[in-house]
Amino acid sequence: MRKFYLFTLILGVAVLFSSCTQPTSKEEATTDVTAKNIYIQLYSVRDAIGADFSGTIAKVAEAGYTGVEAANYNEGMFYGMSPEDFKAAIEGVGMEVLSSHTTRPLEAEIDKTNWEDVWAWWDTAIDAHKRAGMKYIVAPWMPTPTTLKDLKQYCDYYNQIGEKCNAAGLRFGYHNHAFEFTEIEGQLMYDFMLENTDPDKVFFQMDVYWTTQGGHTPMEYFNKYPNRFELLHIKDEKELGGADSVMDFDTLFQNVDNSGVKYLIVEVEKYNFDPLESVKMSIDYLLENENVKADYSK
Repeated sequence: MRKFYLFTLILGVAVLFSSCTQPTSKEEATTDVTAKNIYIQLYSVRDAIGADFSGTIAKVAEAGYTGVEAANYNEGMFYGMSPEDFKAAIEGVGMEVLSSHTTRPLEAEIDKTNWEDVWAWWDTAIDAHKRAGMKYIVAPWMPTPTTLKDLKQYCDYYNQIGEKCNAAGLRFGYHNHAFEFTEIEGQLMYDFMLENTDPDKVFFQMDVYWTTQGGHTPMEYFNKYPNRFELLHIKDEKELGGADSVMDFDTLFQNVDNSGVKYLIVEVEKYNFDPLESVKMSIDYLLENENVKADYSK
């Protein structure tokens, strides 16, 4: 009898130990959920990063972001740091440097542009981005042209920047707002830009929120101009998937195959909560959304 009780006790302990050490299906699902490559545009935490750069990027990394897109390039520096120091700071908290928003607009009268100064500026910028370990440089805006001639000159300009970036092992792209979905001389500005830039030299970083605010759907452009949108800015009215959501992200993520997307980048410009809480809520929404793939770069 004592042997039977002893056997029962040992068996019970073994079962208990097994249940403690083996992951449940819920735990396995949680592990899978967190394994997604999702990046953040640091403009999302602009005030916090201005007050405490190191503490802010540490919290962004802790939230689960894979890497960053910078928004503070100036004269060869990122957030007041050398490219090497910026790269080391980001990598030091376990993230990677993916891309950066910066541009050099032309003169209002484009024909008066000092091209020697323009290309010297770009040579410095490209070198700094390469030293920071980035893959992409993205022009975040442009002055709104009034004629197709001026818009065509910008397209030619972007093709030349893209050629210089390619030679340095980088990719150059353009980020839209809503104004690109207006007409110039009877032609939609965004379509004209897509049709007058070389896909080998210029990609487009679609901001999905601004595209919808411009009266169009991202899927419309994915299908009309396939493989032109290597980076997607995933944005909503405020934090992703929140009470103020105006985006149908499920339909979006179910229909990205034609986009050419390689990386998702979260941008939160307005908030219901503290910005760091809002960016955490945003990545949690994407991690838990079964329509979002773990990695779009493969």
